[in-house]
Amino acid sequence: MGMTDFWRRMRAHFGDAYAESFARDHVMSELGGRTVHEALAAGIEAKVVWRGVCTSLGLSATKRA
Repeated sequence: MGMTDFWRRMRAHFGDAYAESFARDHVMSELGGRTVHEALAAGIEAKVVWRGVCTSLGLSATKRA
């Protein structure tokens, strides 16, 4: 998954305004105690970050693919 697809999925799930806020502020244990932005900056692949977001929120397996 590329960054364009990652952010498309984030906006589709959270909406344009909240996707950025969530990515900046929500710390997830699934990402090693990082936010989305911190995880991506640390070099974690976008698909791994997306799966972490899905797991954290309890989204269905179909959303994770």
